Order: sequence, then C-alpha cells, then structure tokens
Amino acid sequence: MVEIAFLGAGSMAAAMVEGLIAKGTYPPGRIVCMGGTGASAPALAKRIGVRLARSHEELLSQADTLVVAFKPHNLAGVSARLSALAAGRLVVSVLAGKRLAALALAFPGARNVIRSMPNTPGQIGAGLTGWCASGPLCAADRATLEEIFGALGRHIELPEAQMDAFTAISGCGPAYVFEFAAALRDAGLAVGFDSAAAKLLAVETLVGAARLLAVRNVDPEVLRSEVTSPNGVTAAGLRRMADRDFRGILLEAIVAARARSEELSA
Repeated sequence: MVEIAFLGAGSMAAAMVEGLIAKGTYPPGRIVCMGGTGASAPALAKRIGVRLARSHEELLSQADTLVVAFKPHNLAGVSARLSALAAGRLVVSVLAGKRLAALALAFPGARNVIRSMPNTPGQIGAGLTGWCASGPLCAADRATLEEIFGALGRHIELPEAQMDAFTAISGCGPAYVFEFAAALRDAGLAVGFDSAAAKLLAVETLVGAARLLAVRNVDPEVLRSEVTSPNGVTAAGLRRMADRDFRGILLEAIVAARARSEELSA
C-alpha cells in the first residue's frame, strides 16, 4: 500500500500528519515518520499511531511521497543514500528559505520537487501555504499536493520569485498579528483592565474582526468605515495610528522580512 513519509517530526510535520488523518486522506497505518536523535518522532508515532521508521530504507520502502520537514540547515547534509532512495518520488519541502535549485541538488532523482511555506495557523487547519514546483505536475501529483496542503488549510501556487514575499507576509504574518494582540492586551492593562479581561478583549476582538472580514469578503477599509463615525472615538484612535504611520511601519517590517528571506535563500 502506498504511503506518505515524513522526514522530520516537528510541529509543522505533526500538524500535517494530524490534518491528513483528521480529513481521512491517509489512515495512520499509511503514514510513516522518522526524526533525528530527539524524541519528537517517537512521541508523534505513539500519540497518533503512525509508523516509526528506524532507517531511510524503512522510511521510503513503500512511500510515493516524501515530505522533508527537518531543520533547514540539514539540507546540505543529505546523504547520497537518501538521495538515491528518494529517486522517482514526489519530494515536498517545508524547509524555510530553501530554493528549488538547492532542493533539486539534494534530491536530483525526484519525480518532482516542491518548495512550500506553510504558516503556523496550519496547526489548527486554518493555515495558508504558498508553494511552487520544479517542473510541470501530473494530475496525480497535483491531487497529492492538494491533499497535503489542504490538511493545513488553504494553499496557493506561486512563481518561486514570489516565495520570499509570501514568506514575509503570510509566513511571518501570524507573528505580526500576535504582536498586535499583545499590544492590544497591554493597552487594556494600561487603561485599567485586569490581565484576564485585557487578554479576553484583545483575543476576541481580533477573532471577531477577522471572522467578519472573511465572511463579508469586502475590502478592510469598508468595514473600518462602518465602525468609524466622523470625529468619533474610533476616528481619534485611527488618527493617532496614521500620525505614527502605522501602515508604513508594517510595510517596513514586511520589506525587512522579505530581504532576510532572500538572504537565507541565497
């Protein structure tokens, strides 16, 4: 029976495995994982019931797809034996900043090589994954990718030239939202709420606003205007944000993140 293999068993690999099982795409018995010297792979196998491989040969003996999910710096150390075993298979990388050229060099015999960038909301099936392929995809491989990335949430195919920008916006974006949430919480504390109430206000305000934006499917400025009365309290806050160039600061953050992603990809 054809299996999907995970080389690496950290948080993103675990999120993908759990999503695939939850959606019924693969039963635990058709998923095999292998980690390094740590306890993540044995823990994942014990918790979810997937198979634990003790060697690369065992990992890939029946797998048609290999998901590469180890630490990005370990790509340079991929052995000739692993490369040979991956020949003819679909190789999907979730290694941050690793370009298709580097992936193809490590897995030259792969049927196709995929560079992808999931984001952390994929841990609860609410993620967005950007991806690109080294060559044209057959229908079966495209369906496999839709299953894998669909287990994390939504996904979008991009030209590789846009992957660093995608990383800066959607890969890093959750961190920006979390920082905004922390700032909103701290502001709540500063104006007199206790810690529990300040956290509740910050989290539920963000969740509700994000859901409304997704459901209404309009430009954010439309919803902003609906809550902003001329010379009202919201307008006062927005004027202060504009005075401090809130949008400009965010753009600077994204440009800096893209530049760093480009450096790491080189």
